[in-house]
Amino acid sequence: MAGGTARSGRRATSADVAREAGVSRSTVSFVLNGTKGQTIPEPTRQRVLEAAARLRYAPSAEARTLSRGRSDVVLLYQPPQLPMTADMGALVEFLAAEFAEAGLTAVTHPWSRKPDGDVLTAITPVAVIAWDLPDDAVTAMRHNGVRAVISLTAESDPVAQWIWGTRENGIARLQVERLLSAGHRRLGYARPHDARLAEASEMRLKALRQACAAHGLPAPVAVSIPGDGEGARPAADAVAAWRELVPAVTGVCAHDDVAALSVLAGLREHGLAAPADLAVIGAGDSPAARLAVPPLTMVAVDMLVTARHLVAAVTSLLDGRPVPAGPEVTQVIERHSV
Repeated sequence: MAGGTARSGRRATSADVAREAGVSRSTVSFVLNGTKGQTIPEPTRQRVLEAAARLRYAPSAEARTLSRGRSDVVLLYQPPQLPMTADMGALVEFLAAEFAEAGLTAVTHPWSRKPDGDVLTAITPVAVIAWDLPDDAVTAMRHNGVRAVISLTAESDPVAQWIWGTRENGIARLQVERLLSAGHRRLGYARPHDARLAEASEMRLKALRQACAAHGLPAPVAVSIPGDGEGARPAADAVAAWRELVPAVTGVCAHDDVAALSVLAGLREHGLAAPADLAVIGAGDSPAARLAVPPLTMVAVDMLVTARHLVAAVTSLLDGRPVPAGPEVTQVIERHSV
């Protein structure tokens, strides 16, 4: 029965493991599911584990759901309106690993604001993390047995409050304070031209305005910066607009690495450079930021710590406990553009 099947072409079952180990199916279930309150002799437990390994047996999702009384799947709805950035990709990767450590399985699926009943029925998630959930979507999910729902744009959601409070405000605060420490008091905001990032850029602009006000600075001058593929000329126009103001903008908070790189390209079109002619600080720390000329000073977001907090929030909700306070996840990465 080697090779993962009890007979040729058939997937091994718990009954096969029980026969191989010489124990009952209930003992197999207790051992493989780590059932608490059961006293299984260590030799028996090892025999079951060795039999399962030989047969390459893993409990099906349905079996795990029955044994635990709930699914172990956490559905991550990937918003199609947000591009898959390096930070987003890292977050999804870390979430998968951290949920696995917690005994849960992360599954990523596109989201279009319309509850996909077929998806919920097919994988029966115990929890859902999504970018933006309307009330009817939350109702539909709970009706389908989802026990923990996190909407990252809902004002009442404690995780959303952390992302747009501690995390987003932290990015804005560090950007403003770093430019201020270098002597810049008239700031600009390079916001992404990508319509998919409109909501996120509005939230960042709000945070930047608050950070500037806290230091007695005027509100940042926001200019849309086309991203890669649109050429440097539009970015050069943005640089010219900032420099023509009285007083001129001397330091720019870029929304992300793409916006920061675009500002550098705009400077080059005028024969200018950062930081001598215009200081630039971005957010997120992709390899492109490190390879820029000059290397970009960035506010990095620790995606591993972010993932661990999201996992802690989900497990707390599943256990009926309050969501823990969110950690600080931002820091300035010093380079040469400020």
